[in-house]
Amino acid sequence: MYGIIDCDNCYVSCERVFRPDLKHKPVVVLSNNDGCVVARSNEAKQLGIKAGTPFYQIREHFPEEKVHVFSSNYELYGEMTARVMNLIRQEAPQYFRYSIDECFIHLDQASSLQLKNWGERLHQKVMKHVGIPISIGIAPNKTLAKVASHFAKRYSGYRHCCLIDTEEKRTKALQLFAIEDVWGIGRRYAAKLRALGITTAWSLAIKPQAWVQQNFHNVVMLRTWQELNGEDCVPDEEMAKKKSICTSRSFSGMISDLAELKAHVSNYAVRCAEKLRKEKSVASQVSVFIRTNPFRDDLPQYSNFIDLPLHTATNPTIPIVKTATKALEIIFQPGFHYKKAGVIIMGTTSETAVQADLFDMSADQVEKLKKIDAVMDRINKINGSDTVLLGAQQYALRNKTGKTEKFANMIRHDFRSPNPTTRWCDIIHLK
Repeated sequence: MYGIIDCDNCYVSCERVFRPDLKHKPVVVLSNNDGCVVARSNEAKQLGIKAGTPFYQIREHFPEEKVHVFSSNYELYGEMTARVMNLIRQEAPQYFRYSIDECFIHLDQASSLQLKNWGERLHQKVMKHVGIPISIGIAPNKTLAKVASHFAKRYSGYRHCCLIDTEEKRTKALQLFAIEDVWGIGRRYAAKLRALGITTAWSLAIKPQAWVQQNFHNVVMLRTWQELNGEDCVPDEEMAKKKSICTSRSFSGMISDLAELKAHVSNYAVRCAEKLRKEKSVASQVSVFIRTNPFRDDLPQYSNFIDLPLHTATNPTIPIVKTATKALEIIFQPGFHYKKAGVIIMGTTSETAVQADLFDMSADQVEKLKKIDAVMDRINKINGSDTVLLGAQQYALRNKTGKTEKFANMIRHDFRSPNPTTRWCDIIHLK
């Protein structure tokens, strides 16, 4: 049996751990630069606030005392969800993380009652030790486990743990499950399926395999159909490791200055390198993209991207940042107002399977870079993200006081909460 464990309304739940007064009140979390809503409490959903709603509309339609607003604080969310995952790891040794707030687990063949009791106890343990509610779905494969998780999250009668362990339960669950909510079916496929008269997961499951292959010429849809019918055919290895890592953001305003754009791209490259080291992986390629604001018809439009190889698959920050900034210089065109940029590192493999390039860095240079990264990672882990950063991450122009701006100060986050678990300056003071 498989289980999927999902943190309920993850970002909102992390904020509420340190603000228990917000329980049962509408809360939203905004995207980078306080642009639009990316997370909502159940109370905010009941008010009609949808994901992607621009922040200015929240201010117009809802008074501040009615909806509580937070800027995204990924440092806090990452640390809190890591605590949840550590507790899950203690209870389910066969475990792999799927996203910041989700993980899949393998469960022994126990009775339905034993699995249900185990799931309910795990929810209680995580609530007691971390304060974040979780939902657990258990089924014979990953797709059905996601379906079970959906019901565990939405119906209190399941006590945060739902099992699909019989044909009767599978049939009933799929009949109630909208096709666009099925794991692996994106917006484009959902629209096509609805045009073909498929509105629920059950109406897809009962179609013949030949019909699926005739209308969808890809292995993903066939696997989804097979899993809805109870087969187990999504391999763990396809999900346990990321094949690429992307960091991108829209800017609070628009940028036309190359130096300022370099600071953003350098910071994205640093974040990618940090994630790569956490996974104990290396990358062989760095991609950079930039684009203007497609909604500004009054301005000239431009977008471009480029891939540059790394001579040796690596994960130290400095060579990845150098490659990213070199790529930006190649595709940058003056005279445009840029709205978004991003860095993608690809060709990831295990760091134990690296073959050095004769014309690349020496072993001493590689060792030196590793030591620099180890020191910076440790300082930033103890004292908070961006405590120590590269010169390339700082904005080249100076602010009104004459000081060079840190990258963190270039991102708009007017409603960011403190980080009491990762920064000494934000530690909670008890009266």
